[in-house]
Amino acid sequence: MVGSKKPNPFEIDFDSYIRQSEPSQQENGKLWQTAIGLQQVDGLSTSKYLYETAKRNINGEITIEEAKQLIDSYYESKDCRTEEESDTQEADKVSVRIRELLAEKTFSFTPDLLLSIHKRLFTGVLKKTITGRFRDYNISKREWVLDGESVLYANADMIRQTLDYDFAQEKVFDYSSLSKEEAVKHLSRFIANIWQIHPFGEGNTRTTAVFTIKYLQALGFNVNNEPFEKNSWYFRNSLVRANYTNMNAGIYMNSEYLEKFFRNMLLDEKNELKNRYTHIRYAELNKKGSEKKFGEKQKSSEKTSERILTLLKENPKLSAKKLSELIGITSRAVEKQIATLEQNGCLRREGSPKGGHWEVLK
Repeated sequence: MVGSKKPNPFEIDFDSYIRQSEPSQQENGKLWQTAIGLQQVDGLSTSKYLYETAKRNINGEITIEEAKQLIDSYYESKDCRTEEESDTQEADKVSVRIRELLAEKTFSFTPDLLLSIHKRLFTGVLKKTITGRFRDYNISKREWVLDGESVLYANADMIRQTLDYDFAQEKVFDYSSLSKEEAVKHLSRFIANIWQIHPFGEGNTRTTAVFTIKYLQALGFNVNNEPFEKNSWYFRNSLVRANYTNMNAGIYMNSEYLEKFFRNMLLDEKNELKNRYTHIRYAELNKKGSEKKFGEKQKSSEKTSERILTLLKENPKLSAKKLSELIGITSRAVEKQIATLEQNGCLRREGSPKGGHWEVLK
């Protein structure tokens, strides 16, 4: 299923490694796990080199600054030709930067902190024109959880004003009379509102996640980062559901999924965080049969073929890996669909397997 945490040959070993580390080193290891886990919100996976560098930092062999330098130097000498290699480079560089930010004992409750976090995470990774600055164009994004529809994001010319308003309202909000459960409910709505503004062209969810962790710590919460480590895609899906309304279809903004996520983080609850639960048609389809039927419905051949063609028409350079993330099926299933589309004369590959692109014929 899209967004589920992909198996990584280094991940189990890394988790075991942290558990066997000295208590003083385990907190550092948890920060690394959170930073690495957050790459899943964009379907990215880190490299073996990143894991080995993280281990050296956990052991105290190198500082976090030296770890950053090692990752940067590694990719300066490496020619990342394919989209997958570029994605791994992004995941590695952003992971080490998130690890650095999460360990810093500083916080400033202003929209400028969002700018600062985004700039520190993505400078030299994303395009310079969008790094550390608010977007100046309007956007929409197809969401699997919404059957390909998009959340309505803030207008580009209203980003600063909207952020200023939300931060001003939150700054004077009185938590003193609220129970912890009520506080979690309010915080869920605040974070959902900040994410809906989507102030940047890319990297919004990871920026929001880092800001959220630091804000919760500033409020004095004992934050359990495990949900971000293991369920970061659920975090994104729950943000989507908290900001989507389609009255004609009987769908309204729903923060319950995000609240469950935060209740696990802050109240030590054990709510089941499954991506399929957040889908707008999960309840409807689940009434008709088992979850297996829901999966089969999602993966119907005809619908999948149409989605592949639509996505490739919009972006001819999408890989099978990226298509699988956008549609919600495995890469192998995407490859089978593509092979069928090629045989039927609907698709044609132009150029080399690594550097080429797809041409939609019909």
